[in-house]
Amino acid sequence: MAGFILLLFGTLIWWPCVTLSVTVDSLNATGSIRDGDTMVSAGAIFELGFFSPGSSTKRYLGIWYTNSVTSVPWVANRETPLNDRSGVLHVTNQGVLVLVDGDGNSVWSSNASRLPSSPVGRPVVQLLDSGNLVVIDSGNFIWQSFDYPCDTFIAGMKIGKDFRTGLDRYLSSWTNPNDPSPGMFTYRFELSGFPEVMVRDNSTIRFRSGPYNGVRLSGMLEMKENPIYTYDFVFNEHDLYLTFTARNSSTLLRGVLSSEDGSIIPFTWIDPNRGWIQNLPLYIDNCDRYALCGANGICDNNRSPVCSCLSGFSPNNPKEWDAVPGSGGCRRNTQLNCSGDGYITVSNVKVPETKQSWFNYSINLQECKDMCSSDCGCTAYANLDITNGGSGCLLWFTDLNDMRYITDSGHDIYVKVAASELAQNKSPRRVAKANNRTRIIAITSALSAGVLIAVLTVVLCLRWKKKLKGLLAHQPDNFPDYQSSKEDLELPLFDLKAIVFATDNFSFKNILGEGGFGCVYKGVLKDGQEIAVKRLSSSSKQGIDEFTNEVKHIAKVQHRNLVRLLGCCIQADEKMLIYEYLPNKSLDFFIFDQTQSMSLDWSTRYQIINGIARGLLYLHQDSRQRIIHRDLKAANVLLDYEMNPKISDFGLARSFGEKETTANTKKVVGTYGYMSPEYALDGLYSIKSDVFSFGVLVLEIVSGKRNRGFIHPDHHHNLLGHAWRLFCDGNSTELVADTLKQACNPSEVLRSIQVGLLCVQRSLEDRPTMSNVVLMLSSEVPLDQPKQPGFFNERDLIVDTSSADVQKHACSNDFAITVVEAR
Repeated sequence: MAGFILLLFGTLIWWPCVTLSVTVDSLNATGSIRDGDTMVSAGAIFELGFFSPGSSTKRYLGIWYTNSVTSVPWVANRETPLNDRSGVLHVTNQGVLVLVDGDGNSVWSSNASRLPSSPVGRPVVQLLDSGNLVVIDSGNFIWQSFDYPCDTFIAGMKIGKDFRTGLDRYLSSWTNPNDPSPGMFTYRFELSGFPEVMVRDNSTIRFRSGPYNGVRLSGMLEMKENPIYTYDFVFNEHDLYLTFTARNSSTLLRGVLSSEDGSIIPFTWIDPNRGWIQNLPLYIDNCDRYALCGANGICDNNRSPVCSCLSGFSPNNPKEWDAVPGSGGCRRNTQLNCSGDGYITVSNVKVPETKQSWFNYSINLQECKDMCSSDCGCTAYANLDITNGGSGCLLWFTDLNDMRYITDSGHDIYVKVAASELAQNKSPRRVAKANNRTRIIAITSALSAGVLIAVLTVVLCLRWKKKLKGLLAHQPDNFPDYQSSKEDLELPLFDLKAIVFATDNFSFKNILGEGGFGCVYKGVLKDGQEIAVKRLSSSSKQGIDEFTNEVKHIAKVQHRNLVRLLGCCIQADEKMLIYEYLPNKSLDFFIFDQTQSMSLDWSTRYQIINGIARGLLYLHQDSRQRIIHRDLKAANVLLDYEMNPKISDFGLARSFGEKETTANTKKVVGTYGYMSPEYALDGLYSIKSDVFSFGVLVLEIVSGKRNRGFIHPDHHHNLLGHAWRLFCDGNSTELVADTLKQACNPSEVLRSIQVGLLCVQRSLEDRPTMSNVVLMLSSEVPLDQPKQPGFFNERDLIVDTSSADVQKHACSNDFAITVVEAR
């Protein structure tokens, strides 16, 4: 699995709460809370009151965060809702909470089975800043909501069992966002054998955590030392539980068990402007799926296919396995004979399901082995605790189920096999690597003997072979610059092991995005620095040329609006670029999403427009070599912590000399919708090609609509044509996204639209330079009247300017200059 305590599933959709009229700090036996009242925690972090979820009209008593009423960690009457607003919460003199309806009927009450039968002294109800609703008598908790979790795990809460009372604390999902009653998914410890957390979909197991190994629950890969939280696992004769604590008491953390798919998603509260940040869902790689590879199979997320049989085992049904690896599981090649059997070590794994295991904390590994060897039914053994050289003993007596390789703090398990299998003691991972090496050598020889000869003899015959030689020799200073001359780019080299460690062996959970080059992964170096790793895929549509090109163009450029390249890794068969990590994804994630776009107000969008303009100006004019990006688009603008834009992805960039203005190419590359007409049709590119792309981007930022794919139902123009028509008719404000219309600067908005239209004019000579664009955006200089844009009709790349439609909607040319004013 990938994840931890914050791990619990799914996103809540919200519902507005009613306006609350009365606020109380605590409740005693003479008081009550009615629908419309709230109880607020001392630090005003949580509130208790009545609400209706989603589209439901039912009423529930629940606890929510005061800064985010969309987040409800606990519901009292989740199975018995009220039908109206007549609910009242009381506390009895025995310290029992009772929720009654308008007729005085009890709808819900706190569990009183462990409360004293006689009246307690002075029971008081309080909502703590931890989110725990408690009943206190003489300073002692006699009831607490933390003992009865719903779908949310928050700091200080325990998941597990109290053996003295039989209390079992576990999570259960909501049925759906409109119904908080227990749904299909549960997250709880199961106690047969050594305890493990199981995620079940009704009775079907979806995920297994693995046993606690002294470092973490072995399959929960995120459960490791980190600066955000600490965790505790307790297992003794009285208690079994898992809990976590935020290192900074002001940090709000929660995890929600999804009602939709059983995935686990952690949330962190950043600030009122950014709200809850949803981290990557956990259980997101194939090997997190329970028993994917069947009995005696093992999952390796770095292989394709991911499933293989353990050494000494073969598929039960080879035909099924060939079609769908993992199907039917694996069986022994040679049966055990209870004498002379040996063991094969399988390292760095999540150990098999412990449902029918035996464990002992006090014996050592040798004693553990002796016990397994003396029992004919024993199939494997391992240390229980892997810290300090290992201690304790785990024994298995059945098929080994739900195993996977992991990259950090994994177990070593010793699998019993017949003596004849020991001579072939190779793990599936080693066999796979050997086979892959053989396959790669064969394919390389067949497809490109010239490349192989070049690598082996270090003979530089062709330019691309020079690049390849530079890569394989770990010499980034051999990358050719614009003049194809040898130059030291002073680019740091990262060690492959460091990158593997930083990305958790390129875990699926760390994928930030994917493009023609390959996947981009988030990583954290040992010193805590966050990085983004762009990894060249073996199936990439791009290759050595693009890799080299990106290094050449971005290695030495430094600007606050350009993404910073930290170095590269060129080792074995790996080729990677290491960038600064930018947490807020790309611009398209925000402007084209109805929900996310609401977090981008006009001032932020205007800041982004200006930042992109300054970044392009640096490339075109102020960098040592003039650089044409050629693929500027919303997906290639990344956002940092303060939402500052940074232009990224220079794989298609080209450089110009001092006296060059345009160039031709027979290979047109880029993204339709952002390409200028002269480039898309004739392969002619220049700085004005980037200006056109910038203009498209400005109109997309203002409107929240994509240029490509937008077709107006009345006139069938794309976004450029629609914006131009509105401008000519004096109705440019209609282009503005609905979320911006009520709170924007009209002068800035109209200026941005006119600048965008100037940038997308059909003729490149008519388009301004980026230095003029920056000036127009940052001052009140008068603006030229834009002419017809290029590619303003999605159906016809070039529009006949003599058509009646164009003539009818052409802008007046009676004046050449206009000043933007609010309309």
